[in-house]
Amino acid sequence: MARRWLAVGFFALLGTVAIAQNAAPTPAVIHLASEDWEDYTAADGHGLGWDVLRKVFEPAGVKLDIRTEPYTRSVGLAQRGEIDACVGSYHEEASDLLYPRWNFDTDHIYALGLASNPAPSPETLGNYRLAWVRGYDYQNYLPNVKSFNEVIRRTGILSMLTHNRVDYYIDALTEVDYVVGRAKDPSQFRKTHIAELPLYLCFANTPQARTLMALYDQRMEQLVKSGELKPIFEKWKQPYPFVSD
Repeated sequence: MARRWLAVGFFALLGTVAIAQNAAPTPAVIHLASEDWEDYTAADGHGLGWDVLRKVFEPAGVKLDIRTEPYTRSVGLAQRGEIDACVGSYHEEASDLLYPRWNFDTDHIYALGLASNPAPSPETLGNYRLAWVRGYDYQNYLPNVKSFNEVIRRTGILSMLTHNRVDYYIDALTEVDYVVGRAKDPSQFRKTHIAELPLYLCFANTPQARTLMALYDQRMEQLVKSGELKPIFEKWKQPYPFVSD
């Protein structure tokens, strides 16, 4: 009987060792790519988005390695497994990437148009000619969209509006403010809130990225419950996107 229990104990120990060996270690670095959004994911590493993600990963021993790329290229890098995740995706935007349970922020979506035009609403968007940056695919997230153009750069938006080539430009509030801030007469334009869209990291479909996504969801749940992310949003004067249970 004693020999039997020794054998059972020995094989149980072997099983424990095998599980430990098969468990993927947490990487020391997460490789991220994002567009250069001022005061959010700026190329020099400052901004609300980077601060949130540092708070998520660095206390768990994972450093951020960031690179600045146009949004569509960031998605492509994740699809090819050249980075662990791209920053600022809408849910299930790319079918071949992995999306966590938790978003890390919410995009406040606005329509920018001439102040002399009627203010749009989600119900009336289909009546207008819209424009947004290529790759943002707002037609998948906003109701009633029919006519839209995709632009490569934001620099020509004000001219498109003033020359009546489009009726409204759609973008996140920070980017709309950036565009209006470069107008000679900002009072010529009006911005109208039309939607709230959660923002996600979109992870590559690789073993390392899946390990990092599990850590991300675990840490986000802890941070939202504890309220530790609130000071970051207060620092950047942005609305806190999470509601406590």
